[in-house]
Amino acid sequence: MSDAAARSEPGLEDDPVLEDYPVRRVFPTRWNDDDRFGHLNNTVYYSAMDTTITGWLLAGDDLGLLDGGFRPVVVQSSCSYRRSVGYPDVLEVGLRSVRVGGSSMTYDLGIFVQADGGLVARGTWVHVGVDPGTGRPVPVPDSLRERLAGITG
Repeated sequence: MSDAAARSEPGLEDDPVLEDYPVRRVFPTRWNDDDRFGHLNNTVYYSAMDTTITGWLLAGDDLGLLDGGFRPVVVQSSCSYRRSVGYPDVLEVGLRSVRVGGSSMTYDLGIFVQADGGLVARGTWVHVGVDPGTGRPVPVPDSLRERLAGITG
C-alpha cells in the first residue's frame, strides 16, 4: 500500500509509536532471517505480522476459531518499509483493529526495533471470515467483534 493509500485508511494517518498499539508481540530475529543483501528478508516482516495476528486471535482460543464455522482468511496484505534492520535486532510488533465490516476485519500493524523504539515497517492486513466447509463469507461473530473493539486504534 502506498503512503497516500495508507493515510486514507482510518487510523493510518501518521507514523505511529509502539504505545499506539494495544496488542504487542516480541519477535526476535534469527541469523537465517537476513537475506543476501545483509538485511531482514521481506518475508520475515509478513511472518511477524501473521504470527502476531494469529497469536492474538487464538490466545486461549476463547473465540473457538479452531472448531467453529468461522475461519479468517487473508484477502489483502501490505507492508511499507521505513528502515533496514537485521539479525540480531529484536523486533516488537504492534497490532490494532481499524475496521470491522460484515465479514471482514482490517488490522494496522507497526513493526519496531525494541532497543530504540524506531518504526521499521507498517502493515495492513485484511481477513474475511469464511465457512470452512463452503468457503463462503460468513458474518464476524459478536464475540470477535467485541474483542476487536478492545484493540481499536
